Amino acid sequence: MEYLDFKTARCKDCFKCLRECPVKAIKFENRQAQIVEERCILCGTCTSVCPQNAKKVNSELAKIEAILAGGGQAIASVAPSFASSFGVQSFSMMRLAIAKLGFAYAEETAVGAEAVSAAYVRLLETHEYKNFITSACPAINRMIQAYYPGALKYLAPVDSPMTAHGKLLKQRFPNAKIVFIGPCIAKKREAAESGIIDAVLTFEELSQLFANRNIALERAADVNTGDGGESVNRARRYPISRGIIKSFINPPDEYEYVAVDGVKRCFEALEDIETYSGLFIEMNCCEYGCVNGPCILKNPGGAIKANKEIRDYANKNAANMAAAGKTAARSLDLLVKRPSLHLHFATPGERDIQFILAKSGKLKPEDELNCGACGYSTCREKALSVFNGLADIEMCIPYMRARAESMSYEIIQNSPNGIIVLDGDYKILELNNAARRILGITAASAKGLNAFDCFNCGDYLIACSEGKSIHKKNVFIGETGKYAEMSIILLRDHKIMFGVYKDISDKVEFDKKLDEVKNETLNTTDGVIKKQMRVAQEIASLLGETTAETKVALLKLKKTLQREHETEDA
Repeated sequence: MEYLDFKTARCKDCFKCLRECPVKAIKFENRQAQIVEERCILCGTCTSVCPQNAKKVNSELAKIEAILAGGGQAIASVAPSFASSFGVQSFSMMRLAIAKLGFAYAEETAVGAEAVSAAYVRLLETHEYKNFITSACPAINRMIQAYYPGALKYLAPVDSPMTAHGKLLKQRFPNAKIVFIGPCIAKKREAAESGIIDAVLTFEELSQLFANRNIALERAADVNTGDGGESVNRARRYPISRGIIKSFINPPDEYEYVAVDGVKRCFEALEDIETYSGLFIEMNCCEYGCVNGPCILKNPGGAIKANKEIRDYANKNAANMAAAGKTAARSLDLLVKRPSLHLHFATPGERDIQFILAKSGKLKPEDELNCGACGYSTCREKALSVFNGLADIEMCIPYMRARAESMSYEIIQNSPNGIIVLDGDYKILELNNAARRILGITAASAKGLNAFDCFNCGDYLIACSEGKSIHKKNVFIGETGKYAEMSIILLRDHKIMFGVYKDISDKVEFDKKLDEVKNETLNTTDGVIKKQMRVAQEIASLLGETTAETKVALLKLKKTLQREHETEDA
């Protein structure tokens, strides 16, 4: 079952979630962040740091509404951090509001926490623990099971307050469905694995339900809910740092009692656990404790103010905390075994690591920047994740930047067209050899020079003044005697402009020669035509004279023949 995931298409390759994830339980597939369920401790850090708000906590609202509509008895176990999230100092108000949702009964999880504190004391009195780590935080428990199995012997084999309270409620209401309400994502998995808690409702979801049903807590302020006598439950301090320690009345003197909150500090404590002796360590995954959980309701003043509100609430005489439940807790079995969790994580050989490093341009130790931009602390740690299919080569930002710059450089330098890039002050940012050849730029290192000192920039001035790109099909470059097809493109957002020059000198020269041939051909053709006309005229003239002479001769012959004929007839 997925308890936490990221919304599709919201990931922007910033790797912030991976950078902040203490156990690197995030992989990237198709440029999309995904939770690696077996590695995740459900601390919720990724949900709070994601700039795209891409978190998606698995909701059990539909399941809970089905429970409420099913006609059975639904009981709510409410984490004491409700006092800071909802800004109320009376559980009576909360109980009434929850009853309006359809719950038959609601009780503070602090009842179970009180039983857990008593179980801790009993274990401490056995003097069997070199060090003692509390087990109230399911994210810390999971972290020890998966990543620090050597510290399991110090982890208290005691149920969390939620599970302990669930057992107490099941004793009193055997057929009831138990729903835990709190600020923690990790409780969802713990509840599913417990077999005691039927569903988990976060404070965010509870607030949504109240809004949907138009239920306002302040309207319940003066309602008498029929609570019994008055008592103080010191376990209401559990949601804040040192809350567990302060729940004890007379703890054994052999231990030094310290509180460690925040995943990174817990990591540090667990790394050195074997060097400690005689420490009772209260561990909380969230900094400042549960009042800073991933699904709290954020209020002005944040965790600092929330700590004070919990202390004020815990110190107040509040409603009776079910004395029958406390009595039952003395005989209830709250011991639990937490086995080591074996993660499927292959360890590659040095050759495999070096091969992966080489694919991202890290051919020698000094190439390993260990910048952490990809989310991993070191390049080797990232290579290990690549080997296990949790990361991609392309996640190395310096490598991808160098690769992009290298590709851009190669494309520009090998382009047959001249390319030159200027900034807003007409300083040369980039140019290729073709541009040098076409524009006649002879400076050995032209980058950074003023373009006006290197070639004629008149067209760039015009483009800037008119605020638009320019394209000219035939530009004569006086410095080199070349002709070019020129395009000047403005990139206003980047405050740069670049020119592209296509050398058309050969074409222009060819066109000139072609024009010369055409003109010569036309002239030759014109001469031939004129000569032919002249010959034709001369022929016509000669033909005219010959025809006239022939006519005269023929007439004379005709007359002679006529005379001879007349003589013969006579």
